[in-house]
Amino acid sequence: MTFTVAEESPPAEYRASKRKAPEGESTTDLVFTSHLGNNAEIFRKILGLFVPAGSKVADVTYGLGAFWNEVPDGLYRVFPSDLKTGVDFRKLPYAAGEMDAVVLDPPYMEGLLRDDGSNAGNGTHSTFQTAYSNGIRPEGLDAKWHDAVLQLYVQAAVEAQRVLKPKGGIFIVKCQDEVSACIQRLTHVELVLNYWSMGFYPRDLFVVTRNGRPGVSRSMGQKHARKNHSYFLVFETGATNSRMNCINLMAPGAAADALRQVRPVQRRDRSGKSPATPAT
Repeated sequence: MTFTVAEESPPAEYRASKRKAPEGESTTDLVFTSHLGNNAEIFRKILGLFVPAGSKVADVTYGLGAFWNEVPDGLYRVFPSDLKTGVDFRKLPYAAGEMDAVVLDPPYMEGLLRDDGSNAGNGTHSTFQTAYSNGIRPEGLDAKWHDAVLQLYVQAAVEAQRVLKPKGGIFIVKCQDEVSACIQRLTHVELVLNYWSMGFYPRDLFVVTRNGRPGVSRSMGQKHARKNHSYFLVFETGATNSRMNCINLMAPGAAADALRQVRPVQRRDRSGKSPATPAT
């Protein structure tokens, strides 16, 4: 006797679903976080990622305009200024919320901000003075050495925050770590923490490694690795709480507790609502 078995469709949860083909195409033509070369090459790519064409961009440390060497003319509405044009980036001639983006590249060597007459920027350091400083210590700095560098960056960020549009404004900052008084100062980390505490979302980071091998004129023995890289940091205004939760301090101790109080982490419950920040 022959039996015929009827074929039944499997339950819906066991059926093989047709996978939707993802859009896009395979490519290696991407912008990477690490770049070997000059600032202009990666700066153009940073603008392409974060700043739409036609945006109003205030380059408040324009200098010789080296950042813009590879950006097509007319692609952005650029507002160049620097100390040599009489514009202090801590007091910009723009209305609140007027700019889509701000570019900052202040003196990031503590030797350019000394007030004892020993400023770098003389002799072999003349290129630094031309590009980053007018040779005069800015007024309104009461910190010394590397802390004066950090103070200047923070003062600049306060003004950038004022002139940037309150949501989606892009703040592009150039910096470099340094050893000051034989102490390792990780400037890019200090800036991320300071700017984050001010309400800037650290959206991206780029490392620029210089070509060639930097040297020194007088070596008395090496104590730290020689810096041959710098950073472009990209910050954004008006980010959501979930994005601002990008930095979380898990370590115990008074120092971490103090930083946690600056910007308490906002946790979402299952309903998707953010609980109120606990009173301190």
